[in-house]
Amino acid sequence: MSDETNINGAMPEPAPSVRRERASAGAHTGGFIDRTEQFVHDTRAEMRRVSWPSFSMVKNTTIITLIAVIFFAAYLFAVDRVWAFLIHQLFMLMGGA
Repeated sequence: MSDETNINGAMPEPAPSVRRERASAGAHTGGFIDRTEQFVHDTRAEMRRVSWPSFSMVKNTTIITLIAVIFFAAYLFAVDRVWAFLIHQLFMLMGGA
């Protein structure tokens, strides 16, 4: 049975869709300064709701990323060197200079 079924085996009701009301054509009657002030106000309000990671979380994910980058760089370097060696050997086998 799927994890999405309830006790009776029925599928759950889909969540109601959230519809935003479209601004009317006259909503943009404010000038550039008014719209810019509203944008800054809305941006600051949205930034207050952001869940910022802690310093230790940022540090840990940065370390993990650096380790992954170094690992893949070394891996790709090794694969490149092996292919270069094999192609060079094939070229020499075929009578290359």
